[in-house]
Amino acid sequence: MPVIPSGGLLRRHRDFRLLWCGETAGKYGAAVTQVTMPLIAVSTLHADTFAIGLLSAAGWAPWLVIGLPAGAWVDRLPRRPVMLTAAAVSLALFAAVPAAARSGLLSIGLLLAVALLTGTAAVFFQTAYGAYLPGLLDPADQPEGNGKLHGSASAAQIAGQGSGGLIAQLAGAVNGMFVNAATFLVSLLCLTGIRFREPRLPRAERPPRALAAEVAEGLRLIAGDRWLRTLTLFAAASNLALMGYQSIQVVFLVRTVGLAPGLVGGLLAAVSLGGVAGALCARHVAGRVGDARATLLFELGLAVTALLMPMTTEGPGVALFAAGGFCVTAGVVAGNVLKAGFQQRYCPPHLLGRLTATSSFVSYGTLPLGALLGGALGTALGLRTAMWITTAGIPLAGLILFFSPIRHSRDLPASAPPGGGTPRADHDDGPALPGRRPR
Repeated sequence: MPVIPSGGLLRRHRDFRLLWCGETAGKYGAAVTQVTMPLIAVSTLHADTFAIGLLSAAGWAPWLVIGLPAGAWVDRLPRRPVMLTAAAVSLALFAAVPAAARSGLLSIGLLLAVALLTGTAAVFFQTAYGAYLPGLLDPADQPEGNGKLHGSASAAQIAGQGSGGLIAQLAGAVNGMFVNAATFLVSLLCLTGIRFREPRLPRAERPPRALAAEVAEGLRLIAGDRWLRTLTLFAAASNLALMGYQSIQVVFLVRTVGLAPGLVGGLLAAVSLGGVAGALCARHVAGRVGDARATLLFELGLAVTALLMPMTTEGPGVALFAAGGFCVTAGVVAGNVLKAGFQQRYCPPHLLGRLTATSSFVSYGTLPLGALLGGALGTALGLRTAMWITTAGIPLAGLILFFSPIRHSRDLPASAPPGGGTPRADHDDGPALPGRRPR
């Protein structure tokens, strides 16, 4: 068993500390934009519900278009320069929104273009980032690193969504985009300061291959492995439902429930506290019951609380949205911590870029579809009915996990077997998790 050095990872690992600071700043800015971008469309441009859903879809659509080849490209390149380029592009694009507003050029078309282009930059950043972290950290440090990154991302989301609503109320929603631009500047500075340089693969390990062949290898990696296949398909189904309600939650809270923008930001910040709770307890619960059982507990047991959110009313009824959102967010973040650790130890390092991109293509590819679905349902059936339909999809998506090998396992496999094939997990003959509906 590997020996874990004493002292916290943030204190003793300078390069991880810089990566953590840059990523946390970026997540804060993204959370501000998550509130201010729809508010710009609602309050400044007076866009309809479908246009707001389309705005959310535009940010995730690049995963469907370039998600697969991005993984092969990233595996051919040093990951840090890819992240630096993506951050610089996002900085320029987000700063362009308030500049356009002051010039009288702001429109829903411009917002859609910014969302689409920054989404493209995010494809490359996230793919490179997922493949970069395992090289930066020793295997013994990776669980702690994943937990800290997911936990700080949730904390940043709390601060970002809370302050995003206040910024929109006090200074205007358009000015919130300056905040996101500034966070990408912080991210650039932190990435520039990292001293770690990725080792170059020997030429014998880097034969020239057609891009299509490398993309196909990533697809085969997931399609041929029952563990990766199950987790990826579940993420796709779950994300369809999650983005379905998240794409319309701001307009639902403003137009149907009747909340002011500042209260919307505070409410979404309270929901994001669930992410901090999930990140903090994920490793502890997994250590006690096994990471396969913990995945079921987090991803299934907390999912039904999503049905509290459509019941939200003004006044004390707002607590229903906070409670449901808190529990769903806790389950999602905890599940993501466990999934990230599993993939990093299970997948060969030279395939991590393709694994990240291929799984993200499938799972993130449903996000724009979910956003369009939420906008279309909200337009056709009304916002509250649309919230009922999309939140019901969260527990229903868990049937994929429930009817998979994960249900019969205590732990996810530690590594893929040499030469491929289906890995074995640690099985337990005891009873399955007690009576929660699957998610």
